[in-house]
Amino acid sequence: MNQSAMIRPDWTPATIALMVLGFVVFWPLGLAVLAYILFGERLKDFKRSANERADGFFSGCRKASRRYNRYDATGNVAFDDWRKAELDRIEEERRKLDRMRDEFDSYMRELRRAKDQEEFDRFMRERNGRSDNGFSGA
Repeated sequence: MNQSAMIRPDWTPATIALMVLGFVVFWPLGLAVLAYILFGERLKDFKRSANERADGFFSGCRKASRRYNRYDATGNVAFDDWRKAELDRIEEERRKLDRMRDEFDSYMRELRRAKDQEEFDRFMRERNGRSDNGFSGA
């Protein structure tokens, strides 16, 4: 998976160091880094959701524009027929790409869920292994 962010929103040595440095230099900066660590993944989902809403809004504008321009006849019936067929083909390709993007988003959600489940299962195995060895605390 391609990560566009240099520092991912997770508890890594780099993010912890940035957070501590932020608190030392200027406490709101440290607080901002802490918020990024805790809520960074949700912000990415929020950004994607906002972009999808904006795309939906502007696609309505584009459709209205296309409807207006689609019927501007040139006077050449053959050209107008070809143009209509090409525009319909391109619109179908756009719908295919939108469906593919939705499928990919679902796939990525499922991958994240599987990864989270695997990490949780590993944690529980290690935790149960420690408690079986007499290291249960108290």
